[in-house]
Amino acid sequence: MVKIVAISGSLRIGSYNSALLRAAIEVQPQNVTVEAGSIAGIPLYNGDDEDKTGIPPEVEKLKNQIAAADGVILITPEYNNSIPGVFKNAIDWLTRPPADVPRVFNQRAFAITGASPGNFGTILAQSAWLPVLRTLGTRPWFGDKLYVSSAGKAFDASGKLVDQSVRDRLKKFLTEFAAFIEAK
Repeated sequence: MVKIVAISGSLRIGSYNSALLRAAIEVQPQNVTVEAGSIAGIPLYNGDDEDKTGIPPEVEKLKNQIAAADGVILITPEYNNSIPGVFKNAIDWLTRPPADVPRVFNQRAFAITGASPGNFGTILAQSAWLPVLRTLGTRPWFGDKLYVSSAGKAFDASGKLVDQSVRDRLKKFLTEFAAFIEAK
């Protein structure tokens, strides 16, 4: 059984990326468990705060989830053609203290996907994550990309994935990422 932690990079209740995470859990293949990780409650990084109070519990929880997983999917929104600050901030916290980087990131399989109301489906944000993943020593998966564009048509008002083509592509994405993880 392949265990994957999927993290939505949005805090918004009606987020298409959080809806995509829920859809991934719904369509997970038989040999895969997709578990939701969360960046909710992670404060802005400040080294002075880290020195005074240590690592926040929300950060420790997410670090432990990732460390126990075989792979991670970053489900990224795209803000101003790049990575959302709140998502990058969470990843920055996950590198604290630096001695934990190998436990959390080193050679762990990472995939990136995302949903956008626009026509390009987070392609620029997904590309912007690559130098970060390289720096952290992850093992990024470069298989079939999943860019969900025009997300307002792919999801209904309640956030349910209603586009069968996207649903099929998501299941294929998960199946192929799991195969990449197992091939290590």
